[in-house]
Amino acid sequence: MCTVKNSARLAGCLLCALTLTALAVAPADAAPAHLTVATYNIHAGAGEDGGYDLDRTAGAIRALGADVIGLEEVDVHWGERSDFADEARDLAAKLGMRVFFAPIYDLDPPTAGAPRQQFGVAVLSRFPVVDKENHEITRLSTQTTDPVPALAPGFAEVVVNVRGTFVHFYCTHLDYRPDPAVRARQVEDMLGVLGQDRGPKILVGDFNAEAGAPELGPLWTALRDAAPGGPASYPAAAPVSRIDLVTVSPGVRVLATCTAETLASDHRPVVADVVVR
Repeated sequence: MCTVKNSARLAGCLLCALTLTALAVAPADAAPAHLTVATYNIHAGAGEDGGYDLDRTAGAIRALGADVIGLEEVDVHWGERSDFADEARDLAAKLGMRVFFAPIYDLDPPTAGAPRQQFGVAVLSRFPVVDKENHEITRLSTQTTDPVPALAPGFAEVVVNVRGTFVHFYCTHLDYRPDPAVRARQVEDMLGVLGQDRGPKILVGDFNAEAGAPELGPLWTALRDAAPGGPASYPAAAPVSRIDLVTVSPGVRVLATCTAETLASDHRPVVADVVVR
């Protein structure tokens, strides 16, 4: 079930779509492209009950009906909590979608010959991906004992060809700590990346801050919140914070938004039905 803004547009409990342009710009006379986009922190496949079930995660994603979706907290051979699975590829296979995985952490395996342990964000797309990049933004590592803010990967960008319209789609996972200093630097870094790209842009993710937080303020000079005043998304069972956001550039028109009521993660997914010219 979804909590929907403009429910006439979003039947049942889902609907959304994505589009963005990176290196190429669609012709001026290109027809508007309609798509559904989403963001979902999948909690490494663990539900609100703490149980790991990637089939349940895939079912929750499938129910969104999204054309392009950004996933946060994705494990790739990370550890026992996710059965050492390659969640990015496994979810893509279960859903019949293309995938780009952008690791934040890329660690040596625990035993020789085993796959590398990775954790990060991913983008799933029903449309062809014509370009992709794992950008660096400032991070405060959770994998070292005395971390200092430094550039690190995990800010995903894909360029998607939506019936001839090229769209830049970005997925992010910002710092979770109460101190907003690192998030403020991450916003500055992301704006630097977005500023290099022409055409329509869609940025989604777990921002670990409400849209009105001061550190997110600079974002709104280039983007806008797709669901201002929308329902909270975290924690999933009884949400009180709207920290999972879909944001769009001025050339993207938002028709409707939806926050899905599912306990397949500790976050609820957010979906947006958009039109991109």
